[in-house]
Amino acid sequence: MASKAVELPVGDRTIRVSNPDKVYFPEREITKRQVVEYYISVAEPLIKALRDRPTTLKRYVDGVTGEWFYQKRVPKGAPDWVRTATIKFPSGRTADEICPTEPAVIPWASNLGTFDFHPWPVRTPEVDHPDELRVDLDPQPGTDFADAVKVAGVLREVLVDNGLTGYPKTSGGRGIHVLVRIRPEWDFIDVRHAVIGLAREVERRIPDLATTAWWKEERGERVFLDFNQAARDRTIASAWSVRGTPRATVSMPLTWDQLSDVDPDDFDIFTVPDLLASQGDAHADIDAEVFGIESLLELYSSDPRGEMPYPPDYPKMPGEPKRVQPSRARPDTD
Repeated sequence: MASKAVELPVGDRTIRVSNPDKVYFPEREITKRQVVEYYISVAEPLIKALRDRPTTLKRYVDGVTGEWFYQKRVPKGAPDWVRTATIKFPSGRTADEICPTEPAVIPWASNLGTFDFHPWPVRTPEVDHPDELRVDLDPQPGTDFADAVKVAGVLREVLVDNGLTGYPKTSGGRGIHVLVRIRPEWDFIDVRHAVIGLAREVERRIPDLATTAWWKEERGERVFLDFNQAARDRTIASAWSVRGTPRATVSMPLTWDQLSDVDPDDFDIFTVPDLLASQGDAHADIDAEVFGIESLLELYSSDPRGEMPYPPDYPKMPGEPKRVQPSRARPDTD
């Protein structure tokens, strides 16, 4: 039986929460209302991360145990104050995606069953030129968060050596994301190449711990630096996003000093609001300085390996190597 809707104030707006007692996370008996209230509590720093960014919604309309899907087009019936931006997919097709400009958008989307917010690394009107370089550290089987922390430390060293400042956060799982503000002067292909150059330098320094191998059969027990998360239409969960884990963990912004002393399970919808109130936003200064990627592009261009495979749904890209795993490749395979 559905519970009676409630209305919650968010700034000058009121957000209607339908069926607020619906259980979204059965393991901890977390309800839809609690998820929406969490998002209201972190709306200020979260809107800073999302503002003016086309944003894909990862929706779990039946809770964490149900099916989920990515909402890449603005949902039908969206209020007129929910702004949109037109984005282009690798296929050339376009879509109008939500583009948050005010905090009320966040609980409104949460009422639709949104757990994660996946912003593009661009801001309107420069939707074809990223202003954020993102590095996704993905522990492979046999590795864990502690290994990702070690790789992140070397990644930080490479960034510093190239005059860039990165901001780390937990992914909400076992991984780590590192964000760098950049000038929106390069396209997606250039920024992806910069990430490849950066990742290869990390791999060169710690080959036993880090890998850029696209094919899983070649990664071994190492942390994968997922360069294809920098490709057009690939996104990662924003800071402060609730993840689809049984514990309702959160992707938590951290300082570099904090990174080595935490467990990603420390951060969930119950703990994060208090941490925000007591410690503030570790990424508060992320917009204070923006950087160029020229030196990272030099790292890419100086490596004889050249281009790397794109995700399988992409059209064949210029200079791309064979899109087949090495163990199945034939000499005549294009």
